[in-house]
Amino acid sequence: MTLSRFPSLLLAASCALAPSLAFAAPVAKNIIFFLGDGMGPTTITAARIYRYKEEGLLHFERMPHSARIKTYSNDAQTTDSAPSMGSYMTGIKINNDVISMADAKPFGPKKDANGNATIDACPLGNGRAAATILELAKAAGKSVGSITTTELTHATPASTFSHVCDRDMAYQIAAQVVPGGAGYNPALKDGVDVLMGGGRNHFTPFDAARNPAGRADGRDLMAELAAQGYTVAANADQMRAAPPGKKLVGIYSDVSHLDYATARRAGQPALAQMTSKAIDLLSPNPKGFFLMVEGGKIDHALHDTNVRNALAETVDFDDAIKTALDKMEALDPGLRNTLLVVTADHDHTIVMNGYAKRGSSILDIVRNVDDGAPARDADGKTYTALVFGNGPNRPHQRGDVDSAQAQAGDYHQETGVRLKGETHGGGDVKLFATGAGAGVFKGTMENTRVFHLMKAAFGF
Repeated sequence: MTLSRFPSLLLAASCALAPSLAFAAPVAKNIIFFLGDGMGPTTITAARIYRYKEEGLLHFERMPHSARIKTYSNDAQTTDSAPSMGSYMTGIKINNDVISMADAKPFGPKKDANGNATIDACPLGNGRAAATILELAKAAGKSVGSITTTELTHATPASTFSHVCDRDMAYQIAAQVVPGGAGYNPALKDGVDVLMGGGRNHFTPFDAARNPAGRADGRDLMAELAAQGYTVAANADQMRAAPPGKKLVGIYSDVSHLDYATARRAGQPALAQMTSKAIDLLSPNPKGFFLMVEGGKIDHALHDTNVRNALAETVDFDDAIKTALDKMEALDPGLRNTLLVVTADHDHTIVMNGYAKRGSSILDIVRNVDDGAPARDADGKTYTALVFGNGPNRPHQRGDVDSAQAQAGDYHQETGVRLKGETHGGGDVKLFATGAGAGVFKGTMENTRVFHLMKAAFGF
């Protein structure tokens, strides 16, 4: 698929979509948009207790402005990541599974000649590309970046720089970020300045022994990016050594996403390190920059009903936000020219239940306030403070759960409705903001409005 099948991305068309705004004059030279994938309100509360106990606060919770965000997609009460992130990036409601396109319907998975899941092309006339805030920033001469702990072609990062009718078009998504190559997204001008994440297989040729999930078309997009002037990094040392004044693409896993923070292999950078490097490379531009930072594996751990990893990933995401706050405060005292926004694309079905004694581990079983003894359900069984509304872990008959089980690294919390995998939740999520123009983020708002407020902050 090539972008030539869709109308050109026009700034004027995007401007026509904007609602009336609280301000019209540009107030921010730089915007950093943080997306905690699946980081709903209960996950935030649990991560706060996990890290700082009940009385503490995560770093992003200290931001002075906040709002509640409605997350439904164009066709579903409960969104998946693609349309929710697309709404933040384009200002329009999008169908589930679609990447930054209006009126498109997902095409459905197929397999390539090597048996790998792919989609070769979207049907003609199936939707139209919608300009993203990253593309608008690039058109205005700003530097732009997109970094993630997931595959670089995954729904959240892809929604910043790509337009496809189905999120499973990973090989086509990868081709859209290679300047001058077939399928390139021309709205990216001379290219995204900083790209970091996982999933190198989507950028490198198929090899039955060494790269069985590689590209069926034989293209080596990493080599093509290097030929276009990118520094190519495969590990943290190469990332740190990347010189200023050049674009950077860092892909830190051969296949799939980056590791969980609790099991990060040697050579894989933490999200905070990626964030720091991205700011170093983007901030010298006198016209400013736009950077998207995703803590993507919060979502993966929640789908896996493994709360320990979900909370550790949320803390890791919070550390990246603290890094950005510190670096930008040094570069832009008082954040007079910089807007930072932190939010989530959707909730999950995780709930915090019972009446646990204050000071208890959030990962533990519920213990009574009066004597600290284990609380029991109507059948006399113990239960954990955190459970899920649905997922695979619903026993036919509940047994006791002890503290050692509940707090083990590989424990999977129990669920109510039995499904093969835990689903997203449809509830509102939180948004936090600080810096230039942050005061407009308040009340309950559509996720699409976040785009328009960022766009206005940039003066577009």
